[in-house]
Amino acid sequence: MTSETVVQRPSNPATTRAVGGFARSRSIALVGLEGHVVDVEADIGQSLPGFTIIGLPDQAVNESKERIRSAARHAGAPLSPRKITVNLSPATLPKRGSHFDVAVVMAVLAAQGVVRPPGDTVFYAELGLDGSLRPVRGVLPAVLAAVRAGHPRVVVSAANRAEAELVAGASVSSAGHLAQLLVEHGADPALLAFAEAGAGAPEPAPDPRGEPVAEGAPTPDLKDVVGQVEGRQALEIAAAGGHHLLMVGPPGAGKTMLAERLPGILPDLCDQDSLEVTSVHSLRGDAACSALLRRPPFQAPHHSITMPALCGGGSGIPRPGAISLAHRGVLFLDEAPEFERRVLDALRQPLESGTVMIARAQSVAHYPADFQLVLAANPCACGRAEGTGQACTCSAVQRRRYFSKLSGPLLDRVDLQLRVPAVTYHELSSVHGSPPEDSAAVARRVSGARGAQAERLRAFGCRVNAGVPGSLLHRGLSPGARAVRPLKAAMENRTLTARGFVKVLRVAWTLADLDGTTVPTPEHVQLALYFKTTVTA
Repeated sequence: MTSETVVQRPSNPATTRAVGGFARSRSIALVGLEGHVVDVEADIGQSLPGFTIIGLPDQAVNESKERIRSAARHAGAPLSPRKITVNLSPATLPKRGSHFDVAVVMAVLAAQGVVRPPGDTVFYAELGLDGSLRPVRGVLPAVLAAVRAGHPRVVVSAANRAEAELVAGASVSSAGHLAQLLVEHGADPALLAFAEAGAGAPEPAPDPRGEPVAEGAPTPDLKDVVGQVEGRQALEIAAAGGHHLLMVGPPGAGKTMLAERLPGILPDLCDQDSLEVTSVHSLRGDAACSALLRRPPFQAPHHSITMPALCGGGSGIPRPGAISLAHRGVLFLDEAPEFERRVLDALRQPLESGTVMIARAQSVAHYPADFQLVLAANPCACGRAEGTGQACTCSAVQRRRYFSKLSGPLLDRVDLQLRVPAVTYHELSSVHGSPPEDSAAVARRVSGARGAQAERLRAFGCRVNAGVPGSLLHRGLSPGARAVRPLKAAMENRTLTARGFVKVLRVAWTLADLDGTTVPTPEHVQLALYFKTTVTA
């Protein structure tokens, strides 16, 4: 629906401020990553002066009245002294944030006759008291929602333009000051105040679509890891098939070093995944998103993290948590038994579904949470219960209590579990002989295995082995009766659950992809079973 005025607009703004009118503009309300087009309707009445905003606004939206009055005055287009009523429609949808400022002021000034009706243009920016357009967070998912709803013309602040242009099909314009925006929509430049607007709108930023994000610190490389043959193998399997990983070992064995190097051997994100990941980070507002994030993210929260910080939450419409920021990447929980048990168990549902739903009284937000979980743990509180365990000072009860923080249902969802022994002096001193394989070489094998999976699973709607449904493994991707005999025995003696059975088959397929075979062999199944049960045995 296009904007229209109800009364004829005289050419003199001073006259129009005494005449009633109606106009409409548009903005976007975000609930989670889902954007909804909001009609901002402004009416100039003949009653006593006032400024009212209705339609479930939050405190930030209500406070926009003072920002808008001051900004319009500094731009040379003061608001009408009459009764101003602004309705944010649909009225049942919660409106949160300061990004409605520009849409509201454009609707009000269009109702006054200062500017022409904005039409299908979507406005998404905050106003400063001096009339400047300020950047806001969530620009990428908002522009994406506007384009999908059939409103490709979008106006944002100059600081957010590069981020908005990441959306294909969007016609983005920006301004540094409200006066510039009013002129573009038909206001008389002679009546506006440009003294504070600067030298004009900034030059359009170059389109960064497809450019990699500028790198900061160098990416950790696997060649720095000494020894740990099994650990390196498990890391490669996890990267190739998208599997979750648990490492248990004494302090200083290299668990953290291995986990930090997992993103370096993962392939770059595809266009769709990159857009999803960048949208989450844009909504969180941790940093300006001037280019799509092409590398898998890595999140390593401290063990004191709360459940809302991990899964998402907060007052009003909940914000994404660490598991959503790790979407399509790695979530690393170092010293996992030190986390609260209820925080760890909150990961169980997202690990299965790949999404997290956060319900509040006024809204329900859905965020993507398809991540690889990597857990690192000491064998006990003192960390010395390895080998003979003679140096350990923990009692048997303390050991059980320490490791019981990792519940059985959570561990059952982890595909690869291995013990990481302490590095010996011989391994450490032999590093100068033949250097370990670097991340680039491992990444090439991972990429080849991912390609084989994509070719095999395309017809089933899956991308990696970790996401293959159990029904498909039983029906169409079974490695054969002879290969699954060890799994049958493990299920009969209750060392393997039905979910664990599926996990082992998924890892077996990944081992086959790494070896270049068309179907898992009994040796692949046996190795996958070893990685599944070596810690819990």
